[in-house]
Amino acid sequence: MPPMAVEFKEVHKIYPDGNIALRGVSFSIEMGEIHGLLGENGAGKTTLMRILYGEIKPTKGTIKILGHVAKFSGPWDAIKAGIGMVYQHFSLVGGFTVAENLILSALPLGISAQEVLRRAKESMKETGLKVPLDEKVDSLPVGVRQRVEIVKALVRNARILILDEPTSVLTPIEVRDLFEVLRKLREAGLTILFITHKLKEVKAITDKVTVLRKGQVMGTRRTKEVSELELARMMVGREVLFSLERSSAKPGSPLLEVKDLWVRSDSGLPAVKGVSFSVRSGEILGIAGVQGNGQKELVEAISGIRIPEKGIIRLKGEDITYLTNSEVYKMGLAYIPDMRSMGLVMDMDLVNNLLLTRLEEFSPKGIIRWGKAVKETESVIKLFNVVAGSVKTQIRRLSGGNQQKFLLGREIAREPDVIIASEPTHGLDVGATEYVRNKIIELRDSGKAVLLISTDLDEIMQLSDRLAVMYEGELIAQGPASEFDLEKIGLLMGGVKVGKS
Repeated sequence: MPPMAVEFKEVHKIYPDGNIALRGVSFSIEMGEIHGLLGENGAGKTTLMRILYGEIKPTKGTIKILGHVAKFSGPWDAIKAGIGMVYQHFSLVGGFTVAENLILSALPLGISAQEVLRRAKESMKETGLKVPLDEKVDSLPVGVRQRVEIVKALVRNARILILDEPTSVLTPIEVRDLFEVLRKLREAGLTILFITHKLKEVKAITDKVTVLRKGQVMGTRRTKEVSELELARMMVGREVLFSLERSSAKPGSPLLEVKDLWVRSDSGLPAVKGVSFSVRSGEILGIAGVQGNGQKELVEAISGIRIPEKGIIRLKGEDITYLTNSEVYKMGLAYIPDMRSMGLVMDMDLVNNLLLTRLEEFSPKGIIRWGKAVKETESVIKLFNVVAGSVKTQIRRLSGGNQQKFLLGREIAREPDVIIASEPTHGLDVGATEYVRNKIIELRDSGKAVLLISTDLDEIMQLSDRLAVMYEGELIAQGPASEFDLEKIGLLMGGVKVGKS
């Protein structure tokens, strides 16, 4: 009987501050299978993968790779043992060609450039992966860049591949193509560990799935024998509703208006090109699109972070085109950015992070009312189920998902008139996602205007009253959500104009 590809045996991890991340994790992954890993934010998934990849060491317990006990002093030891990691955010040099990126990644292993290219071509032939070796990474679509990362791992002889949230920046068509690639890799004998928050993806691509909760294994199941409802229950310890109860929108007057807006990127190139739309009270306008098509520059211009080149932005009828971020905030707009590092100061505790955008509220006479601020912070922690030691815990000590939940809670608790929510549930577990999406519906029903920016098409379809698709800086389609389906949105996200808009 061949050895398991990976075996975790009683793996514990206790951080120096006393936080217990893993509590005796034990499960095995067979060779040549796609194994899903699910869990709430803070469940220990990231910690376990960092241990497997040699980034940190377990407090106790053992890991076996192909039957041998792994004692890694760093990621290069893991790479030499046949483990490859494809992070959610790619580690490629944009100005280099694909071939140059592959050669650069293999240099520490002493692999010659000629051998790298030979292995790349052989891997592409064996698995059906196709990447343009002579093109610069900057010119490639996101889905192709991801393939480059996979080829990079194969060039370094990876037999065990870890994929961290691999579909978060892909169009539906690119997700379908990725799954085809993963199946071919499995046929070629590779073992794949697939980390995701999307239960539908687990059901679509994995052979088995292991669920973690609070650092412990809740169980390993054959995917075809377990339902999404059961997986969700294992993750959060309660029943999770996958449908939202919502009434029809009752929109009022426009609270946010954007007319012929042009915005440049950091490099000076046009990123938003003549965009016009409005969001009324009591409605949600969803903007779908692959990341990097101007959404970031659009919402930064609206929220006063980036100066537009030309155009008009109105908030509640008043021109805010060239107002600062703090001025826009005072007028009743809240912006939840897609990057937590934009909205939080990692070295500050939770109370001080709450005060970042709400200082005047808690210091009416210039003196901070700390008791009130602490109570409000505790309320946000409770309502959004933020896992934190205390209100005095540094925000960097929280998992990424818990940071996101705190950021969401801080802004929504302000009760603004207009909310810009960019990827509001990205990285959140099913329980937190359910809560946040219901909260967005509540905001709409209370008369708020919500501008939702999301690459999650289920989220866009589930929440939006009206929908638009952004491609290369333009809104190439707008209309009632009922006029769109997943296939149409997917094509539009890839720049293919279909039907009427």
